[in-house]
Amino acid sequence: MNIVVLTSVAMLAFAGNSLLCRLALQHTGIDAATFTSVRLVSGALVLWVIASRQATAQPRRLAGGWLSAFALFAYAEAFSFAYISLPAGTGALLLFAAVQISMLGWGLSKGERFSRWQAIGFMLAVGGLVFLLLPGIAAPPLQGALLMILAGIAWAAYSLRAKGAGDPTQVTAGNFARSAPMALAVSAAMLSSMRWSPAGIAYAVASGALTSGLGYVIWYAALRELRVTSAATVQLSVPVIAAFGGVAFLGESASVRLMVASVLVLGGVAIVLLVRSRQATSR
Repeated sequence: MNIVVLTSVAMLAFAGNSLLCRLALQHTGIDAATFTSVRLVSGALVLWVIASRQATAQPRRLAGGWLSAFALFAYAEAFSFAYISLPAGTGALLLFAAVQISMLGWGLSKGERFSRWQAIGFMLAVGGLVFLLLPGIAAPPLQGALLMILAGIAWAAYSLRAKGAGDPTQVTAGNFARSAPMALAVSAAMLSSMRWSPAGIAYAVASGALTSGLGYVIWYAALRELRVTSAATVQLSVPVIAAFGGVAFLGESASVRLMVASVLVLGGVAIVLLVRSRQATSR
């Protein structure tokens, strides 16, 4: 399949996670914990089938690890509970900003040095996030925003741990399988407030099996043909797609604050990535 098609489908899938979660929690009777459990269980099943077909021999144990699985679980739970109150576009931008700032900050803590333009880009991204969260009428709900930032930090930790961990599909399948019981435990603890509906379950299954499970497999296939910087840059489209999807399908509005914050965050991250790409090619 053409690399452009693979990449486009993967970005639509990632943005689709935000749209499906927001749609389920706002327009069906499902609760956030149940949505997360169904998402991770269905994702684990689909990835297990794919990983089993790809394996040349029967694996002796699950790939991945418990720490990575916990990071995946923390991301998925915080993501779902955040979308109880956050619009799809705002949530996607907060998630993206938290992931990128966390990963860039990790690089700095490990001795990576920014050029002047990279430092400017990093500060623009941080400034955009702060601007989005400033108190005011257009500010997102604080609890939801903090939960989505936590989800982004957890996803950054998961991504950093996944580097060099082995075959991406096998590792992701193992981590989903380990994270599913954690989500089920949360659902069991919140059994008294459990709510569900056929539509809500369907959206959760679509989020787990399609936009998460198959979405990751398609993305890994695209990554084989993409440069690292190109792969990182193309993900700038996800919050934009989610914002447009929220307006088109969920009746949400795009505030001036969200648009300004998007320009600052996405533009800042783009500067960092583009300068890094030029530095790599000049060596």
